[in-house]
Amino acid sequence: MKLHEAPTGTTVVVESVADGPTGHRLGALGFVPGTTIQVGRRAPLGDPTVYRVRGADLAIRRGTAALVEVRFAVDEVAS
Repeated sequence: MKLHEAPTGTTVVVESVADGPTGHRLGALGFVPGTTIQVGRRAPLGDPTVYRVRGADLAIRRGTAALVEVRFAVDEVAS
């Protein structure tokens, strides 16, 4: 699934990030395969969403989050 599709309050793991300048910037911010991300709160109109990545809270717009492919973390699947 794409990162912007992950429900609020869940934990996901990055599978891949799209190529290109925005994808490279996301990589520099910590969105690299294997990284665990917590989906935080969403703005009132649903955009942007706050994601916790490696201890930092980052507000990412929906279109940018669509460049990140994720899966639910093992803990999320088990519960």
